[in-house]
Amino acid sequence: MTERKHRQAPVPVGDVVSGDPPVPITFWPVPAPVPGETMSNAMGVRLVHNLTHPTDLITDLTAGPQLARAIIAARRRSHLQNTRTVGWDWHTATLIVTGWPSSDPREFFARCRTSLLPGGCVAVLLPHGDVVLPVDVITAAKKAGLAYLQHIVAAGRPLRRGNQTQLDIHTDVLIMTHSAENGGSDG
Repeated sequence: MTERKHRQAPVPVGDVVSGDPPVPITFWPVPAPVPGETMSNAMGVRLVHNLTHPTDLITDLTAGPQLARAIIAARRRSHLQNTRTVGWDWHTATLIVTGWPSSDPREFFARCRTSLLPGGCVAVLLPHGDVVLPVDVITAAKKAGLAYLQHIVAAGRPLRRGNQTQLDIHTDVLIMTHSAENGGSDG
């Protein structure tokens, strides 16, 4: 039996938002999700390719087929789960993708932490606009022992130099990690 090589969480790039420690913020120009779904196909592809390697297991807790399509196209392994079930099977994964948890957030993130390989990530996709919701996610995840790694802002229209139009931001993606160095907590 071959041993799995331990991989660290991806190194985030982009501007920095305040935090302890500061957290990079990255812009992804991807289409908005269809109403009632968690993400667009392009968002699924970006998450899979940027946060996993071939043979990594991804747990899909999203609404819609977009992440499943990206997992299949990238030849990753997946554990697709019905998000409406009360309890879901926990498999050791490199990436867990979810929206706002329907259960107790602190308990949910504690279960995520237990299910993540060291260096693995939880990607929480939130509709943009509620300024309190990202703070609630970060607080619950930190209390569960996860570290806040990166904030991704998804907008339907890319920035153009010299163009003063506002971004059409539709999704905030908060990336939490189970860090091998500090046990998963950054403060």
